[in-house]
Amino acid sequence: MTSKGYDYDLVVIGSGPAGQKGALCAAELGKKVAIVDRKWPSGKAGVHSGTIVSKTLREAVLNVLRQRTFYGSSESVRYHVEMFDLTFRVDAAIKAETETIQSDLERNRVDTIEGEAVFVDAHSVQVQADHGSRLVTADKFLIAVGARPVTDDRIHQDGKRILNPDQLLSLRELPNDLIIVGAGLIGIEYASLLATLGVNVTLVDQHTELLSFIDREIVENFCSRLRQLGVTFRLGEKVVACAVDAKEDCVVAELESGGSIRGESLLYAAGRQGNTDRLNLAAVGLGTIAGGKLDVNERFRTDVPNIFAAGDVIGFLAEGLYYGSISMEQGRLAVCNMFGIPATSQPQVFPYAVYAIPEISMVGRTEQGLAQAKIPYEVGIAHYKALAKGQILGDDQGFLKLLFDPESLAILGVHIIGESAAEIIHIGQAALCFGATLEYFRDTVFNYPTFAEAYKAAALDGLRKVGAGTQRKHAATNAAVQHFMNGNVLNRRAS
Repeated sequence: MTSKGYDYDLVVIGSGPAGQKGALCAAELGKKVAIVDRKWPSGKAGVHSGTIVSKTLREAVLNVLRQRTFYGSSESVRYHVEMFDLTFRVDAAIKAETETIQSDLERNRVDTIEGEAVFVDAHSVQVQADHGSRLVTADKFLIAVGARPVTDDRIHQDGKRILNPDQLLSLRELPNDLIIVGAGLIGIEYASLLATLGVNVTLVDQHTELLSFIDREIVENFCSRLRQLGVTFRLGEKVVACAVDAKEDCVVAELESGGSIRGESLLYAAGRQGNTDRLNLAAVGLGTIAGGKLDVNERFRTDVPNIFAAGDVIGFLAEGLYYGSISMEQGRLAVCNMFGIPATSQPQVFPYAVYAIPEISMVGRTEQGLAQAKIPYEVGIAHYKALAKGQILGDDQGFLKLLFDPESLAILGVHIIGESAAEIIHIGQAALCFGATLEYFRDTVFNYPTFAEAYKAAALDGLRKVGAGTQRKHAATNAAVQHFMNGNVLNRRAS
């Protein structure tokens, strides 16, 4: 019992990224914590059907691509990839990540309760499991039940020919032709991965523009490379019905415009819906907004003072995009807020990534956003083909773009397409957070050969455009560099 007479200070419902980090944060604050999930060990969609699955699949595909790039068809490189080759690696990654999650919870004394939580009142849930039912009480609750693929009555997902993203790896073999409905984050990623493996992909979306929050030059480059892989775009088209034509042995997607598209299989990736329908939210006076999502305030609190929510279940950022990294931060912030612990975050410098082939990542402002806000800016670009690392890994089409203020040289945004984009974006993120200028990158030594060198190349390109040269100095940058150098001198003397 806690000091208030409840079983726990906090009960987290859902073990996805938001739930895990929220529970661990509360445990570190000395609170008595439990996580309820339908099945243990678990990591929710983030492990079993979402982030870990798609990103592990991507690495497996990249291995094949790199072999083809360097050794070609004359070597013993397997061009035909079986589903077993892909799922084997995915299963190993899931097992390892699940064990890590379980170990973290156990080490921090977070209780794990198996079963489905149903609210009885604002301070108690009935947990129903195969082995029975129990009442669990708590001072506070964090709802982090995540989301699942959207369903449509007109598109019957049989799990064989018409699939949702969670069912894709259940296929015994890759289809020759695949229709993907939905060009959001999931649809885009799978389109690029499967096209790389030789699947003929048709990408259908009712929007006329892809990834509107991404820099337009990056998107144009990305779409061009997908077309090179054979992806067909059908934008501005809405799929209104879908069925298997047994006679022609194909899937037929009927379009609102009156046409149709045929393919061997169809992947329906038109969004996700919050897993709130089984929580009995009516018992605590809570309702949901569109898509089964929960509405929260800036502190992640619902309309019920002791019930908070975080992760996919509170909605999406843009265009149906879901990010495990941001869900984790939301879980931490929600717990800090509920227990009165000061916590800050900087959503304006959150990094975003599209784990497609090629990889895309960004942080800060975009060119279109700066133009709309009438903020002056200039651009510095570094092409991967000019980097030794780009030649080593065979990426001669990627590039890094720095957006900066032409007067102060302050970094405004970083946009990358190509190998390791989601990794090296964090250098730009740090620069934005600490108010760095182009001169920081000019004056910094990067390991060689690395993709990080692109920052120096882009900075030099930008400095040439504004005529700053190598003589222009800013006191803040110089002071930081000098402080760092003085520290190194002292360390050398001490040694």
